[in-house]
Amino acid sequence: MMVGNNVSHSKKKTKRRFYPNLFNKKFFLPEENRWIEIKVSAAGIRNINKKGLKAALDEAIEKGYLKKY
Repeated sequence: MMVGNNVSHSKKKTKRRFYPNLFNKKFFLPEENRWIEIKVSAAGIRNINKKGLKAALDEAIEKGYLKKY
């Protein structure tokens, strides 16, 4: 989460929050023949589509974003 300002036409500033675009999504993991459900951002979904589920999960575990699935 980030914090910023809403700026009106008169330049009056009020605090606001920027939240990540998160989804609860189910993916099928063919290596283990099962479904897994993870909370993933829109950018994470694009990354999974690009690299493949197994490679993306291994990278996330290596970087410490995810515990062993």
